[in-house]
Amino acid sequence: MNELARFLPTFLEGFNLSLPQNLVPVVAMFLCGSIVAAAMGLSAAVLVWAERKLAGHFQCRLGPVYVGGKFGWLQSIADGIKLFLKEDIIPTDADRPLFRLAPYLAVIGVLAAFVAFPISEHLLVADLNIGIFFILAVLTVEVFGVILAGWASNNKWSLLGAMRAAAQMVSSEIPMGLAILLPVMTAESLSLKTIVADQSGGILKWYVFQPPFFMAVAFLIFFVAGLASLKRSPFDLPEAESELTAGFHTEYSGMRFSFFFMAEYAGMLLVSGLAALLYLGGWHGILPGQSGVEWFLLKTSFLLFVMIWIRWTLPRLRIDQVVYVGWKVMTPFALVCVLGQAAAVHFRGG
Repeated sequence: MNELARFLPTFLEGFNLSLPQNLVPVVAMFLCGSIVAAAMGLSAAVLVWAERKLAGHFQCRLGPVYVGGKFGWLQSIADGIKLFLKEDIIPTDADRPLFRLAPYLAVIGVLAAFVAFPISEHLLVADLNIGIFFILAVLTVEVFGVILAGWASNNKWSLLGAMRAAAQMVSSEIPMGLAILLPVMTAESLSLKTIVADQSGGILKWYVFQPPFFMAVAFLIFFVAGLASLKRSPFDLPEAESELTAGFHTEYSGMRFSFFFMAEYAGMLLVSGLAALLYLGGWHGILPGQSGVEWFLLKTSFLLFVMIWIRWTLPRLRIDQVVYVGWKVMTPFALVCVLGQAAAVHFRGG
């Protein structure tokens, strides 16, 4: 964003336009936010298309593979048009202000996290020295959006879905935060650029492959907890169509309904990208000296493929099983990994 703020006055001068100096940061922030929102909307559309194609191949479904042209991309365009034209209904007994606010909170919380999300060493909005802390902080806003959606709908299924979401997110975000402590301790920084820079020098420098391999366990915990926090199968209990008729977003339609799915797919991209940055070397390649955006996109795309693969392969768990895994399996293992990596860092430094 700082680079854009410096470039903006020069760009406007080429069109014989000027901008007051005190408005330059505001306009630069607005442009960065618009670019991030547009990129996330496009990414969500691409991920929806990819998930349908992969689901069609995994489960031998003819529709997603062939409908909508040779590659099926017309189906996503048709769905987008349908959501734009669909009637936006608010239940009579719903809490109307909170009902309207909930989907915006859900999507804003995820989009704001991309402010501190680097794609390469030079391609990022803001290089925050507390980047990972900022991302974890703003992601909590999405939780409020989901809970408000269930509460404001005045629907028992929606309320049950919201309560499930609250219990599930708390039980998954604690082990996720503990797993993030390992790369933070090793790099001695909360900056994602610094964490990635510490993994340069080839595949053996990536944290996930470094002995004593506490990082490998932390990577698995982070990824599984990320699936639970995203409410993705097999942890999609807050929606659970077969028992809660879509859960917290049962009463939503039209574009407000699509905001929840945009938040989910943007969250998938965020969790996969964070896993690549924290454990898989980010934009660094498998050989020393290799670096570039293509490496980061390749790693992120692979993790997104695994997320989709898991969704269309595994059955849904029960809510008590999800909470049990979060509190009694992932959290103790994450604590052991934190203590073990802390000891490894201490003796390595000593």
